[in-house]
Amino acid sequence: MDLGLNGKVALVTGASRGIGHSIAGALAREGCSLVICARGEEALEAARAELEEAGAEVLALAMDLTESEAGGRLVAAALERFGTLDVLVNNVGGNRRGQFAELPDEAWEEVLEANFKLHVRVSRAAVPALRAAGGGVILFIASIFGREAGGPGLSAYNATKSALISLAKIMALELAADGIRVNSVAPGSIRFPGGSWDRRCTEDPQGMADFVRLHIPMGRFGRAEEVADVVAFLASDRASWITGACVNVDGGQSRSLI
Repeated sequence: MDLGLNGKVALVTGASRGIGHSIAGALAREGCSLVICARGEEALEAARAELEEAGAEVLALAMDLTESEAGGRLVAAALERFGTLDVLVNNVGGNRRGQFAELPDEAWEEVLEANFKLHVRVSRAAVPALRAAGGGVILFIASIFGREAGGPGLSAYNATKSALISLAKIMALELAADGIRVNSVAPGSIRFPGGSWDRRCTEDPQGMADFVRLHIPMGRFGRAEEVADVVAFLASDRASWITGACVNVDGGQSRSLI
């Protein structure tokens, strides 16, 4: 299916590895020019080279988006290079596990910044560019644990991912008249090289086999490419009537009715 993304400009944060890297690859295959960013310059340059080898025009920027002015600089650099912006995929994230009663303020601030506040700043900076382009798409990579309980030790992660889903819903209402669609994507347990599930599978293969048997009806971990394909669809005009939605990509893992 031709998604009609050829010639569009897409910005993907946290694109040097994992889900973000796969999202950038999926958009590149659809013909998008790309702006990618991450903190690690070496991995980012490797991602840039791979995307360019696949035929995409790529601007790669090593930056820490937790810095207050970084979101504005990122969007400005995208406009300077490509002159427009059509798609923003907010993918950066992090976690600090700990029981709620023992989790200190600094841990909450770290997770709030990584999973929520920096996305607010990047998205706010992108809105004028999307308006100037006549419309566009903003996507947030959330989690099924933003829709339902994620388990003990995940109070900060759960709260911030829930906040992303809620933010996307309200932004969708406010920006609909500008032709800007806003959605969130909620992956389940996704395994990719270097990720936390990959590490756990290596350290405790039997335990992870039991986890899959008990919690994932499809019988395996998800792949980053499977999330990326959904993101590419939502970024395209094929999803023109979808806004304010949160789409699970989880192999049946989640139990929420919404």
